[in-house]
Amino acid sequence: MPTSLIVRARRPAIALAAAAVLLVGLVPAATAADSLAVTTPYPSIAIAPGSNASFDLTVTAPTAGTVDLTVSGAPTGWKATLHGGGFVVTSVTAAPGKAGTARLDVDVPADTTATKATLTVEARQGSQHANLAITVGVDAAVAGDIKVTTSSPTLTGSSDSPFTFDLTLLNGSAEDQTVSATATGPAGWVIETKLAQANAASTIVKAGASTTITVTATPPTGAPAGHTDLDVTVTAGTKAIPGKLGIDITGTFSLTLATPNDLVSAHGPAGSGTTQQILVKNTGTGSLTNVKMTSSAPTNWKVTFDQDTIPTIAPNADATVTATITPTGEAVTGDYKVTITGASAADQASGATAANGDLAMTFTVETSPIWLLAGFGLIVAILAGLFYVFRTYGRR
Repeated sequence: MPTSLIVRARRPAIALAAAAVLLVGLVPAATAADSLAVTTPYPSIAIAPGSNASFDLTVTAPTAGTVDLTVSGAPTGWKATLHGGGFVVTSVTAAPGKAGTARLDVDVPADTTATKATLTVEARQGSQHANLAITVGVDAAVAGDIKVTTSSPTLTGSSDSPFTFDLTLLNGSAEDQTVSATATGPAGWVIETKLAQANAASTIVKAGASTTITVTATPPTGAPAGHTDLDVTVTAGTKAIPGKLGIDITGTFSLTLATPNDLVSAHGPAGSGTTQQILVKNTGTGSLTNVKMTSSAPTNWKVTFDQDTIPTIAPNADATVTATITPTGEAVTGDYKVTITGASAADQASGATAANGDLAMTFTVETSPIWLLAGFGLIVAILAGLFYVFRTYGRR
C-alpha cells in the first residue's frame, strides 16, 4: 500500500481517539456537578459541656425541587435541631446554580457523659441521597473564661453625688454570649445598670469580644458616712458571675452659727467685756474636727473665746462657745457690726472637706454708768450752786 494512503487513513483514527479521551475527561466533572450534596465549612469541632454549637449547611441539587433533611446520631440528652428562616425545618428547596441553606443547632447538656459524638445529616431528593458526618467533641478545657473586671472596685466621696462604676466583661469563651446585669444596694439607694447598648436589657457579646457595663449608685439624702456594699450579678449565657462594689461615703460637711435665743444682737458699755454664747452646729453628715473660732470687729475692739478650737462635733450635734466682746474705751454710743466665724479643718485621711459658717451680730455700745453718775453729779452740783446763789443774794 502506498505510504500516502496509510497516513491519510490514520488521521481520522487519531482524531476519534482524541475526542474519546476528551469526552472521558468531561463525564466525571458533569456527574460531580449534578449530584446531590450537603456540606458545612467546619464539620468537626470541640465545645464545652453545657454549651451549644451551630453548623451552617449548604444543599446542592441536580434538579430543582424539595430536598428532605434529617439528622441522627445525637447521644441521649443532646438536642439536634434543623433551623431555617427562624423556624424548625425538615426540608429546603434547591436547584442547579441555587443552593438551599439551613442551620443545624446542637445543644450539649452540662451533665453529658459523652466525650465525642458523630451526627449524620441526610439529604434526599427523589432517588438520590447524600450524607454529611459532623463530629462534636466535648472538652471542658475549650470553654474559655468569661471575666468581669473594673479598675475601681471601691469609690470614695460625699453623699450628695452619685457613684459610677465601669465594668468590663471579656467573653473568652468560644461562643457568643447573651449578657445582662443587675445590681442591688441598701434600702433607699437608687441603683441603675446600663449596657453598652442604650436602653437594652441584654446584649450579645461575640466570642473573644468585650463589652462595658455601667453601674450607677445614688445614695439617699443625708446618707451617713461609712462603707456600703453593692451586690452585682452579671449573667453571660448560663453563667452567673457575682461580685461586690464598695462605696466609702465621707459625708457632707457644713456648719452653722447661732445664738441660744436666735437673737443676733448684743449690747454693752465701751471698755468693758460682754459675754455672748454662740452655738456651733454640725449640719452635715460627717464629723467636723478642729473647728477654729475667729472674729471680725471694729478697730481696737477685742473678741475672745473660752475655747478657740473645738476638737470635734458629731453630725447633727452642736457645741457651745462663750465669746467675750470688749469694745474700745473710746467707742461712742451706737451700733457696730461684729462677725463670729467657725471653720473646720480638712482631713485628707477621712476625706473630710473644710466647712465654715458666719454669724453677723449687731453690738450696741451703751453709755457707761460712770458717765451717767458723772452727769447726775454735775446736775446736782449745778442745782446746789443755784440754790446757794439764790439763798445768798436773793435777799439783796
